[in-house]
Amino acid sequence: MIAALAIILGFQLVGEVSSRALSLPLPGPVVGLVLLVGCCLLRPALADRLRPVTQGLLAHLSLFFVPAGVGVVAHMDLIRTQGLGLAVAIGGSALLAIAAGALAFVAMARLAGSTDPEAEQTDD
Repeated sequence: MIAALAIILGFQLVGEVSSRALSLPLPGPVVGLVLLVGCCLLRPALADRLRPVTQGLLAHLSLFFVPAGVGVVAHMDLIRTQGLGLAVAIGGSALLAIAAGALAFVAMARLAGSTDPEAEQTDD
């Protein structure tokens, strides 16, 4: 278990160093994750070795959100004064993201020439 955690953290470290050294616009953990996935695809034995530890981490993923909850509680005064603006910004950006995704889907469907199969059926 410790060796598997060391491998995962090692990939994160390599990603962080690579991201900073090459001035990449991606965060280091993302670069490390991409490298880890690539290595797991090239060497399935590595994926088999990491699987039990990663499944254990995913089973307790909610624990990783505790620091965010503590941050919210720590800034409760700011949330009280700016809460409405934050709610509007978050809600508005969520709606815009959904709309952008829907429009991108429709545009790609038109570009690919796909049609709605239900629209082609006629009621005879």
